[in-house]
Amino acid sequence: MSSLWTPGGERPVSKDDAPPRAQPEERPPAGPGPAPGPAGPVTADDPEVADMEARLAEVQRQLAETPAQVVVANHCIGLFQLAALHLSHQPPKLEDAQLAIDALGAVVEGLRGRLGDDEQSLDDALAQIRLAYVQVKGAGGEASG
Repeated sequence: MSSLWTPGGERPVSKDDAPPRAQPEERPPAGPGPAPGPAGPVTADDPEVADMEARLAEVQRQLAETPAQVVVANHCIGLFQLAALHLSHQPPKLEDAQLAIDALGAVVEGLRGRLGDDEQSLDDALAQIRLAYVQVKGAGGEASG
């Protein structure tokens, strides 16, 4: 048995629960008004929509309370991980890794002195991923798209 994430929570599903596959239906172009949902239009008074909006508001509140340097540092770690992923791909995707490394460098070097307590760690991560790139490229990594 598998599960499916929905805005209302995780729902267990099995192959027996799957509806029969239907042919795609012709839909008119989207226009003003509520978006159609599985059981008709989704409206603002729908409890699932209200719950989703409340959760979104809470996430936005938490994000607004988090210092920007923490959020920026988190995104930098994502760029580091993206570069590492492309370098570890077989064959390595050097062009994609280089883009992620350049983006990381642009942020870390462009914001020098403004990244707070994480700045030294980000500098170290940038140096580490640049070294890894040179090593992979020197080992004969082929750029692929």
